[in-house]
Amino acid sequence: MPAALETHRFSTGQALGGRWRVPDRLGSWIVSAENALLAAGAGVVLCGPSAFLLGPWLMRRIPEPVLDEGETKTPYAALAGRGSAGSSAYWCGGAAAVAGGLLGWSLGTSAALAAWLLLAVAGAVLGYIDTRTRFLPSAIIWPTYGVVGAALIVGAAVSGEWGSLRRAAIAGVIGFGVFYLLWFVFPRGVGFGDVRLSGLLSMALGWLGWGQLVTGLYGGFFLGAVIGIVLTLAKVFKRRQLFPFGPFMLVGALIGVLMGSPLEHLYLG
Repeated sequence: MPAALETHRFSTGQALGGRWRVPDRLGSWIVSAENALLAAGAGVVLCGPSAFLLGPWLMRRIPEPVLDEGETKTPYAALAGRGSAGSSAYWCGGAAAVAGGLLGWSLGTSAALAAWLLLAVAGAVLGYIDTRTRFLPSAIIWPTYGVVGAALIVGAAVSGEWGSLRRAAIAGVIGFGVFYLLWFVFPRGVGFGDVRLSGLLSMALGWLGWGQLVTGLYGGFFLGAVIGIVLTLAKVFKRRQLFPFGPFMLVGALIGVLMGSPLEHLYLG
């Protein structure tokens, strides 16, 4: 077997018999190359087709938000209309497949994998909708809280990682609170859909660790700020126009999973 497939470095850890031991804060399991490849393959196979089918189906059925006077938006159903159904399905399916593969490779068959794969499917659909409409539908976000939360509870029951579950709950409250404060102070920069999404992402990141939470939230802010400035200067968006921040939050959360632990170790020395 090639050397590249003999070991897989999940994060900063210690080599042990040709495999890598994950730091205790991320769990006590051992992630081998075979384990990572299996989980990555499962992530692609499960997430891609699920989002491909679920995305257009949801867009046809979720209710429209109540708009302010003079406010307009593209109807959700129009995104899955006859001319757009293929496009939305491929975008959602492709994004979910990529995210699912990266999450599987990083997390292996860990207690958090199921929750993150579910979040990858919902996140791909939410990201596409936000990009096209500047709205994050609560009809998708709130049920995803329940599904992801249930998956984390099952993961804790199976693995005994109740401390991770407790940290996830605390992180969810912190993330929601931070974004709520930002929305209260700067409502033109942060929509309330972003506030709802922040608690969901923070809960999932918090299970993995505080380093993942900080990296994920800050990564979303950084990407949104930099790309937002570039798009504004390029006149793709007007200064007073609502900015689709959700996709950057989702990408930031993925970066938190992939890079949170190494960056935390680098920062703490």
